[in-house]
Amino acid sequence: MHRRLARRSQRKWFICVQFAFLLIAIVPPLVSARRHQRKFVLVYNDQEAKRLIHEARDTESLSSSSPPRSDESSIGKNDSQDDDEFADTEDSPLEDLDPGSWKTVTEGYVEDEDRSKEGVQNPFETVGEAAYTAGVRKMLDATSLGDPDNLVESIALLRKAALEGHAHAQSTIAFLYKNGIGVEHSDAKAFLYHSFAADGGNYQSKFALAYNYFRQQMNDKAVQLYAELAGIAVTSFSAASDSPLVEHVALNDGLEENKDDLRRSRGEDDDDFQILEYQARKGNAKAMSQVGYFYYSGLRGVRRDDAKALEWFLKAIEKGELDAMEFVGEIYAKGHGVERNYTKALEWFKAALRNERFSAYNGIGYLYVKGFGVEKRNYTMARDFFKRAADNNDPDGHYNLGVLYLKGKGVEKNLEAASKCFVVAANARHPKAYYQLAKLFQKGLGVKKDLAIATHLYKTVAEGGPWGSLMRWALSSYLKGEIGKALLLYSRAAELGYEIAQSNAAWILEKYQEDEYCLGESGFCKTGERYRRAHTFWWHASEQGNDDAALLIGDAYYYGRGTERDLERAASAYNHARLQQNAQAYFNLGYMHEHGEGLPLDFHLAKRYYDEAVRADPSAALPVYLALTGLWLRQHHQGSFLVKILDDAPQIFPRVGDWVRKVVLDEGNITLATLFSCLLTVLYLRRRRMAAQAAPLPPQPAA
Repeated sequence: MHRRLARRSQRKWFICVQFAFLLIAIVPPLVSARRHQRKFVLVYNDQEAKRLIHEARDTESLSSSSPPRSDESSIGKNDSQDDDEFADTEDSPLEDLDPGSWKTVTEGYVEDEDRSKEGVQNPFETVGEAAYTAGVRKMLDATSLGDPDNLVESIALLRKAALEGHAHAQSTIAFLYKNGIGVEHSDAKAFLYHSFAADGGNYQSKFALAYNYFRQQMNDKAVQLYAELAGIAVTSFSAASDSPLVEHVALNDGLEENKDDLRRSRGEDDDDFQILEYQARKGNAKAMSQVGYFYYSGLRGVRRDDAKALEWFLKAIEKGELDAMEFVGEIYAKGHGVERNYTKALEWFKAALRNERFSAYNGIGYLYVKGFGVEKRNYTMARDFFKRAADNNDPDGHYNLGVLYLKGKGVEKNLEAASKCFVVAANARHPKAYYQLAKLFQKGLGVKKDLAIATHLYKTVAEGGPWGSLMRWALSSYLKGEIGKALLLYSRAAELGYEIAQSNAAWILEKYQEDEYCLGESGFCKTGERYRRAHTFWWHASEQGNDDAALLIGDAYYYGRGTERDLERAASAYNHARLQQNAQAYFNLGYMHEHGEGLPLDFHLAKRYYDEAVRADPSAALPVYLALTGLWLRQHHQGSFLVKILDDAPQIFPRVGDWVRKVVLDEGNITLATLFSCLLTVLYLRRRRMAAQAAPLPPQPAA
């Protein structure tokens, strides 16, 4: 008897627990989804490449018998940097490649009074330059300190410089008009000042104009500007002494701060990096090689330092970590952080090959292209080495082989073969392959002319250029707690079209609503200004493939956060995210159809969207199945006790994050939630028993 009671008690408790989990899972109308950033990547396979080539032939875009057009003849003649990883260029900081960078006026200058004491000539050559420098410094101070008065003084100085024709001041004024910082928001004035600045040689204004044309799909104008900027970016890959790498670090993961990625972006201050360096100092060969690679590539906030990288690579090799050999060869060949020595480079490349590090074929091929460290320049030998590297799936090998086909060196000139090599390298995200493909698509050489594809490719390459230092500066400011400055810098990068900067700026605006970090048209941002700016950034990010941004716009309209509640606009934003195959967007649309909120009440469409949510993200299976259960109850038992619970629950905690944070993770509420769910279970079972007792007995079969 006691055993039966115990089993019954266990079954009841198990039912209570099941129902508790059911409530927790079914309450929210939204499914949590991981953040996806879909940067433009060319992913043509061989069949697609062949199709494009055949289309080019059919439209007479390429003809081997006809003389080249004027624009064709430019391919390969002026690309001194395009096929030269080991270019003979002097090291220069990234900011030197972008003279309009604000950082050039905040670092490396000695104050006027100090210079005068030392008898040094004043560095400011013009009144405009002096006003611009002082204006930018005051602007950065104003945002760092939250000082609107300082911003007023800054704008006065910048206007003075702009009237003197100072291009960088004009670009900064344009940025302020675009964002409504210290001046009345005006897209027209922003465009005008950017046009003046671009004509004066400011690259960031050219970037802003290119992005403006890009958003309007004016590819004929955008492609010209992006092509120029991409060319500078390609040059920076070889000339910059510090890393041109732009790491896209998101400040947020949904509605919460992205603490893990931020922790890993602290460079040498990161605990993980310090542990790795400690292991390396203790003699761990693998750790030595990894530390060297961090310094060589400038990853995770570590400042690139080829001298330190070489030191760690050599120590790793001594301990038997042979993967570092190729990197040592590259450092000697490039001459970054060490005196260039092609003979040593060749020795290290050969040593790497003896130990089956086949990407070293690419380095030897380059030496034959240059004729350095080998008997003489030999394009045929270079082709053979590039081919071997490509056969071992090395992206650089595919790219360099494509360059030889493009220029007809060591092989017969063949644009079809070149484009195919570039496509393979581009599939591995090779930035120079993007650049070469962009030129081919722009001019219709080897492939069908397509300005839209060319514009996307140029934009991707350009964003890896010196302007990406804005992103590093903004992230560094955020990690230091300089939130106002981080917001300003991310806003500047957002204007240039960096998607991650757009979402980061928007998130700062929403997270730090109570803090005075946002400077508006007059004084600190008013609520309307803040949400207008955040909404604009979210929307621009969503246009570039950030489905989280589109969801947050939808949430703002759905819940009336910072704007009037508008369910139709919420549905439109969710539909925008759905087009990017976002599971949560599918779920939201299904929920809105199920309840007739902003969309027609339609159980069939609701089920279709719920099903699509699982197809888009299998991890959404559990909440979707629970939602489908609720949908079935609503269809067949409208007005029942359980449907009433389903209708009331979203009004209590409409998001799963809120429920977990406010109820489930609260230790005192766990018991309350369990007892409440058990009570509901008992009431439900009692209603079923009463209904069963009231129902007539079915006819019994005759004995």
